[in-house]
Amino acid sequence: MTLRVSSPVAGAVVALSAVADPVFSQAWVGPGLAVEPALVAADVLSPIDGVVMALHPHAFAVAGESGQGVLVHLGIDTVKLKGEGFVVHVVKGESVRAGQPIIGWDPAALAAAGFSVVCPVVALDAQNTALSDFAPEGPVAAGDHLFSWSA
Repeated sequence: MTLRVSSPVAGAVVALSAVADPVFSQAWVGPGLAVEPALVAADVLSPIDGVVMALHPHAFAVAGESGQGVLVHLGIDTVKLKGEGFVVHVVKGESVRAGQPIIGWDPAALAAAGFSVVCPVVALDAQNTALSDFAPEGPVAAGDHLFSWSA
């Protein structure tokens, strides 16, 4: 089964290797891409249809029906905010559709506070070779295709 993974935010696609955190840049949790978000308050969208399997104010993971899990992390070190600046719209275990709002945030406010707001979008525990059809680096709208994942 091939899973189509969409951008959770509008902004610019960047290589995961460019993220200033080795957990992401070295693909310790899996391969993928990252999006440098537009600096406007917005909702972060689910990248796939599935069930919310992990949920924190600064990050979430959704598992598709084949079990493929996609992690979206909002910024780097934003766990230090302990939820401040984020509004969670769903609950763990909830079924969601691609494009459904999951978390609200204001990346401009986080950037002003000194946080990197880059958003890694990771295929959890996938092999690099399982991903294909990568979006090119550059502008992306929320909901646009980022990559495909064959299981």
